[in-house]
Amino acid sequence: MLAAEVIRKKRDGGELTAEEIQFLVAGITDTSVSDAQVGALAMAIVWRGMSKDERIALTGAMRDSGDVLQWDSQRILDKHSTGGVGDKVSLLLAPIVAACGGQVPMISGRGLGHTGGTLDKLQSIPGYDVAPDNAKLRAAVATAGCAIVGQTATLAPADRRLYAIRDATGTVESIPLIVASILSKKLAAGLSALVMDVKVGSGAFLPDIDSARELAQAIVDVAQGNGLPTSALLTDMDCVLGRTAGNAVEVRESIDHLTGARRDERLHEVTVALAAAALVQGGLASDDAAGREAAQRALDDGSAAERFDILERDHLPHAPVTVEAFPEDTGVLGRVDVRAVGVAIIGLGGGRARETDQIDHAVGLTEVARPGERVGPGERPLAIVHARDEESAERAAAALREACQVGAGDAAETPPVLEVLR
Repeated sequence: MLAAEVIRKKRDGGELTAEEIQFLVAGITDTSVSDAQVGALAMAIVWRGMSKDERIALTGAMRDSGDVLQWDSQRILDKHSTGGVGDKVSLLLAPIVAACGGQVPMISGRGLGHTGGTLDKLQSIPGYDVAPDNAKLRAAVATAGCAIVGQTATLAPADRRLYAIRDATGTVESIPLIVASILSKKLAAGLSALVMDVKVGSGAFLPDIDSARELAQAIVDVAQGNGLPTSALLTDMDCVLGRTAGNAVEVRESIDHLTGARRDERLHEVTVALAAAALVQGGLASDDAAGREAAQRALDDGSAAERFDILERDHLPHAPVTVEAFPEDTGVLGRVDVRAVGVAIIGLGGGRARETDQIDHAVGLTEVARPGERVGPGERPLAIVHARDEESAERAAAALREACQVGAGDAAETPPVLEVLR
């Protein structure tokens, strides 16, 4: 085969065979397909799309471009989120599912754009290794029942190169390519079942529900086409999830949630719903009600907290400056531009403006208000800003005021879980 001819076929609207897709993915992996050709292929897919069979073949070929982990257990479960602000569900779900009898080798990522990354949160814990070799990953899962780590160089290497070129060529926003990127890594982890958390709202990459639903259904179809039982939940991202957003501050909230010291109800609902779905997919619960009961029991009896293994909050970094961010007037918090809140955290140093930026794990927001709550002088703040210095704290406070609408009327609260797709 010639790469240029296969790319031309897709450019002209043809459907690629599984063999043609495998040929291209092999070339992406060993670099026999050039950067220019990979970029041209990605653009052709953006313009022409891919059929269901093509999507299944592309994802399977990318999975097989590197190592595929094998496990003795048939209860290897995982969850993946499309990303949001304050989304710390992975830190809770992994130990919950492990306490319920599952094993969770979770391959996670760093922050992308305005959204936080699970690996960045975990790196606020001194000594946490986000890049162990496969032997250490297996040992951690065998001991604790769960581990959250980054993608290694040997897992789905085709995705690593393809994503970098997509990022440089303006071809990120393609459902077939997004699906293949997400699922190739999950399939390479050797999962028995997967649950997807697809965010919807102002803080999500897909703010409208129709696009989010299309992506969720595509993920379910392609995963199941590659033999991985999968369900997807559409969850709300029109407000920060939980009461914190950042890195160390989110780890603290996760510890408090696991130990029962403090639990935010919206974060709790999303976490329990996703955990229940994972338990059902993995055959550890007969239905959602049984799954929810098991997840709640793991939290209440402390068995989930035992799996987390890091329950001391004091060793986490603290920012030297805290500022209460109040709106100009007292009233009811209405619409929030959650994307702008995420950008404000990047401005504090809690995320990356450029790939090479170093993250300040101590900065972020706590006591974040949600729509429908009264805020203002004499009431609660929009949030408490944790910053490295006064200047950056005041900038973040101003950004929060700009992102939040405060008025006299009531604000309707969106349910945290919007839909379930199977």
